[in-house]
Amino acid sequence: MVQIFAHRGFSGYYPENTMLAFQKVAEETVADGIELDIQLTKDGEIVIMHDEMLDRTTNGSGWLKDHTLEELKMLSVGVNVKGFFPRQTIPTLREYFTWLKTTKLITNIELKTSYFEYEGIEEKLIAMVKEFGLEDQIWYSSFNHYTVARIKKLMPEAKCGLLTDTWLMNIGEYAASQGAASVNARTYFCAKEGVAADLHAHNIALQAWTPNDAEMMQELIDAGVDVLITNYPDIAAKVLGR
Repeated sequence: MVQIFAHRGFSGYYPENTMLAFQKVAEETVADGIELDIQLTKDGEIVIMHDEMLDRTTNGSGWLKDHTLEELKMLSVGVNVKGFFPRQTIPTLREYFTWLKTTKLITNIELKTSYFEYEGIEEKLIAMVKEFGLEDQIWYSSFNHYTVARIKKLMPEAKCGLLTDTWLMNIGEYAASQGAASVNARTYFCAKEGVAADLHAHNIALQAWTPNDAEMMQELIDAGVDVLITNYPDIAAKVLGR
């Protein structure tokens, strides 16, 4: 069964990576899970945000890593989104986990360690997952495959996805060698003939980001993808006949 993950929450209609966008997934969609991104603040707190820079989605500027949690909480999120919404702030992962415990949603956490490695983020994340007892609801992914290896070392049973933004050969063999549960790739790679079959032959799932129209979603389903990571989980649900 193909699963639907809401990309940065229900980001097609609400400000991405905010508690509003996450809550709307549960309230307004039949998605199976949520995909989100984490980074570390200057004082070592895990927060949820995609960009390393504050400028695109908040009324702040500069690197997120150069600000304390207190400073970041003073900012408003969603300045790039048209519409009227209650004021949103950058969520902490702790805030999110407190809410997640009230749902059955899976969460695919992308560790944003490609630009800055955020030393110790893997240990902090695993410790918090265990604190909240969310081991069965959390998946992990990163473009930094060294990060994925560190997660697997800390929690061998963790479901880890290798994010990729390129064309790769023998992807099934490589992913299996890393103990990955999935490969999370751009739509064009996922739609390529033989990619899904190669991964499935190694018992590895294929997750596609970010299909946002019905035609592309159907093409990916026909190609054999296992998860659609989309800004529009409502459209995905219609395509899947839910």
